[in-house]
Amino acid sequence: MFNARVVLIASLLIFCGTSLSSNAAQVTINVQDKKGNPLTNIVVLVRGDTETYMTKEMPAEAIMDQINREFVPHTLVVQKGMHVKFPNSDSVQHHVYSFSPAKTFELKLYSELEVEPFLFDQAGVVELGCNVHDWMLGYIYVADTPYFAQTNVQGAVSIDIPAGDYELSLWHPRLADEDIQRTQKIQITSKDLMITQALLAPLLPSLVEYDAVEGFNNYD
Repeated sequence: MFNARVVLIASLLIFCGTSLSSNAAQVTINVQDKKGNPLTNIVVLVRGDTETYMTKEMPAEAIMDQINREFVPHTLVVQKGMHVKFPNSDSVQHHVYSFSPAKTFELKLYSELEVEPFLFDQAGVVELGCNVHDWMLGYIYVADTPYFAQTNVQGAVSIDIPAGDYELSLWHPRLADEDIQRTQKIQITSKDLMITQALLAPLLPSLVEYDAVEGFNNYD
């Protein structure tokens, strides 16, 4: 069933890297595979000197739900210092865990029980699993920059960023190491900028059974 909370959080994340300023430019990044096909849900990160980061209010929290025995969204991106809430929209118990250095925890989730949101205060990749349902796999990427977003169905993001020198990078659980480790230096002025990033390698094979959840696709 269509879940309004997922849409709300996705909308927040698209604009999470956006700051408005008189000397800011709108930076549009298009992400493609080697054949020029657009890729969706790729995390785009723009990092610069922390002095260039503009102070802005972060969303109070993000949501990583459990729907049809899957993590929804499959990949969630938050800024370091944000809280993530773990509701359970299923009628069965889940036992969510992570052994990732960026966040280690275990959480037993019942549909009738609400738990306090967790603080994610260390940047990095948090891989999620469920002790009850072995096939469940999800990711939370904790960004160390306020300028980030996930590509839409056209493979694009648009972020307002103040003038300065930055580095552009990408992340997704299915990106090859050479694409995750690659960075591109960009100089932002007051003029809008468009950048196209083509992957160096094909996406890695998927580990998720996408047919289990409505709205999943081959890039989740």
